[in-house]
Amino acid sequence: MFRINDNFTKLPASYLFSEVARRVNAYSESHPGADIIRMGIGDVTRPLCQAAVEALHKAVDDEAAGETFHGYGPEQGYSFLAEKIARYDYRERGIEIDTDEIFVSDGAKSDTGNIGDILSTANRVAVTDPVYPVYVDTNVMGGRAGDLGADGRWTEIEYLPCTAENGFVPALPVNNPDVIYLCYPNNPTGTTLTRCQLKTWVDYCREHGALLLFDAAYEAFIREEDVAHSIYEIEGAREVAIEFRSFSKTAGFTGIRLGYTVVPKELMGLDEKGNKIALNGLWRRRQTTKFNGASYLTQRAAEALYTEEGQRQVKETIDYYLENARMLREGLAEAGYEAVGGINSPYIWLKTPGTMTSWEFFDYLLDRYHIVGTPGSGFGPSGEGYFRLTAFNTHENTRRCIERLGATDRK
Repeated sequence: MFRINDNFTKLPASYLFSEVARRVNAYSESHPGADIIRMGIGDVTRPLCQAAVEALHKAVDDEAAGETFHGYGPEQGYSFLAEKIARYDYRERGIEIDTDEIFVSDGAKSDTGNIGDILSTANRVAVTDPVYPVYVDTNVMGGRAGDLGADGRWTEIEYLPCTAENGFVPALPVNNPDVIYLCYPNNPTGTTLTRCQLKTWVDYCREHGALLLFDAAYEAFIREEDVAHSIYEIEGAREVAIEFRSFSKTAGFTGIRLGYTVVPKELMGLDEKGNKIALNGLWRRRQTTKFNGASYLTQRAAEALYTEEGQRQVKETIDYYLENARMLREGLAEAGYEAVGGINSPYIWLKTPGTMTSWEFFDYLLDRYHIVGTPGSGFGPSGEGYFRLTAFNTHENTRRCIERLGATDRK
């Protein structure tokens, strides 16, 4: 009989956010009258901006006429979008990125999970802890993680704690990993690193020959001057880093899906014979083989975001969510909670009260106050004792959430 990939059997039975959804659905079925405020999964609530909607309508009309119909497009994305990305996301910030270094996809989650296809299974991996679960789970699937220990850590992954004790700033690795994942602004803690702090990581990777996988999905939320919008603002990063971007949180594309990945042409890895190989070509080969490209409609919608009106509308949406984050951050502080994040990020990372575990706090808030968040332990061992709330709800629901949390008689 055929064999399965045994690495999948090592994973916990369900993905973190699937487990959250299962528990909430079960609670809703048994409490049909409960007015639940959902601030757990990082999905958005505001509709697509008008510029994107108008572009979608026009793109649908294009598909309805033979002379403007588009079938299969280039797997790495249409040039009309890549040119806008290169100009507005990079060159206007003084960063030189060529269009053939940009790979448009159906989202950053897919790309951060799929990037392992072009990397050796022998690579040693390091992640910040807590961490976006996709980074870890896909390396388990790829056979790089080892076994899950009793402490919640995978034996072949190096964990870099981000806790209150170190100001949520991870220390450099000690086990000389080959691949390092960083996400800033960070999911789940909502914290950031300064340009000087990021340079320390770039310099480390250049010295040790490590690959830096930089998830910049939340860069549009950055408001402070000393926080980099791209890893390529740091000198030398083109030699060591791949950057992942997303339109999901920036422009509400969670339902229509779009993102992109930047792979600089000078970024090299070694084959088994010690020869240097460009990752740009490997990723292009992977994408042209295993991906048929994001839809023409979605890419036209994204192109419209780079117009003057599109930029204004996107900023309005981001400002809306950041106002929610401000309300959460200040309201939690008034209620006596310890929390970080919410300044350059849509996420608030709060300390669970008393001796509550993160899942106990999840059940407590759901049952007593009908509020849904995400238990910190689901993001890794250092997430235990913490809880994530998102700003991706309405102003009204955010205010109601704060009112309920302010009334919580905490343990």
